[in-house]
Order: sequence, then C-alpha cells, then structure tokens
Amino acid sequence: MTDRIPDMPRRLVAEALGTGFLVAAVVGSGIMAERLTDDVALQLLCNTLPTGAILVVLISTLGPISGAHFNPAVTLGFALRREIGGGPALAYAAAQIAGGCLGAVAAHLMFALPPLQASVTIRTGGAQWFAETVAAFGLMGVILAALPRPATVPWVVGLYITAAYWFTASTSFANPAVTIARALSDTFSGIRPADVPAFILAQCLGAALATAVFGWLLRRSG
Repeated sequence: MTDRIPDMPRRLVAEALGTGFLVAAVVGSGIMAERLTDDVALQLLCNTLPTGAILVVLISTLGPISGAHFNPAVTLGFALRREIGGGPALAYAAAQIAGGCLGAVAAHLMFALPPLQASVTIRTGGAQWFAETVAAFGLMGVILAALPRPATVPWVVGLYITAAYWFTASTSFANPAVTIARALSDTFSGIRPADVPAFILAQCLGAALATAVFGWLLRRSG
C-alpha cells in the first residue's frame, strides 16, 4: 500500500478546524485568565501556555492531513517555495480565516459572551509592527529549519510561540487569520480592527523574508 495525499476538501477542513481550535484556545484562555486574576502578567502567562500547548497537539494530529499551516503567512512562505500552488494557497488562506473566525465565536459562546464583537484594544505603532515582522520571521524560520525532522515541528512551533509571547512587544500574533479573528473579540486577546492591516502586512513580510533567508541558509552546497 502507498500513502495517499488527502484530497483538497479534507485538507481545507483540517486547516479550518486547526485554525479554529487555535483561536478558541487563544481567545478562550484569555477570557478565563481575566476571570481568574487581575494580575496582567499572570493573565498573559495563562494565555501563553494553552496557546503553545494547543499548537503541539494540532500540528501533531492534523499535520499529516494538510501540513498544518493554520496561518496564511506560513502558506505564503510555502507558496514562495513553490511547494503549494497559488490556487490551493488562496483556498488554504480562506479556510484558515473562516476557521479562525468560527473559533472566536465558539470561545465567546463557551463563556456566555456575545458571539461577535469588535475589539477596542489598540495595538499599533512602529515597535508593534516590527515585533510582528520579527515574530513571523522566526516562526517561518523554525518551521523551515525543522522540516527535515518532521517529528520536531510541533514542538519547535509550540515552544517558539510560547517564547515569542514574551519577547515581542506585540505578544506574537504572527498569523493573519488569527489576527482577523482576534479583531472579532473584545477580550484580553483582542486587537482593534483598524490595527489589523498593518499587523498582517508585517506578518507576511516577516514570513517572506524568512523564506528567503532560511532558503539560503539551509541550502545544501555541492
């Protein structure tokens, strides 16, 4: 028997499902953190750990189906490497965004909040945009570096995001689909809709730069 690559509908459902659970973890843990403590540093820690943990789980379980991008910036990186075509890449991004938005709705419903909200949390400015560029650059870079050892990918991604929550000024959104979904949540993890486009531009720039730099860095000579 030979392994078959899953068909596109299953791949898209996996991308939507994975991004949905990721956003539900980000938003839901932020809501829980706000209800448990008034200490902002502790709230951030309570938001960080579930996010890193769910990434390990989702990439491990759904990776064999879709590749577990769960992130249009990561899909962009693989498109630049010509490992996914333009049409499938756009379909992936659409599935990721739709799944992420549904994940935010699910998180709200679990905590008896209005399903759709508009965040008022301001996240803007040069430092935040640079932080998102760095966050996405690092994320794409560690993915590419870990690819030759597939079993390590869930762990390096989960651990990287856990760390990047704390060393980036933006708390490392690093994902356009998650950014859009978080704009629909006026909770701890939200972002004002007006601030979303600049974040997405920075994330895509970071992923594209990492694709070029790590493509060169990891290229075998000879």
